[in-house]
Amino acid sequence: MALARVVDLEGSGPRLPGAAMAVAEDGEVAGSVSGGCVEGAVVVEALEVLATGERRMVAFGYSDDEAFAVGLTCGGTIHLFLEPLDW
Repeated sequence: MALARVVDLEGSGPRLPGAAMAVAEDGEVAGSVSGGCVEGAVVVEALEVLATGERRMVAFGYSDDEAFAVGLTCGGTIHLFLEPLDW
């Protein structure tokens, strides 16, 4: 599985640093890093981490105006660290 963890937050966001989401090779998800806003994109990134075996940092964000336009209550940028986990 791959683990995505919030490591930094700019502006407002639904989850604080430390929030985590695990993604299995079959796409099964446990946890949350964004309360649903970018979870699908994080799954795609996590599956890529599983395919390559390489850790990575990614960021997802919206300005307040962009967020409001798509129905979110606030903007902000979350920075995530993704890594493969091998038990």
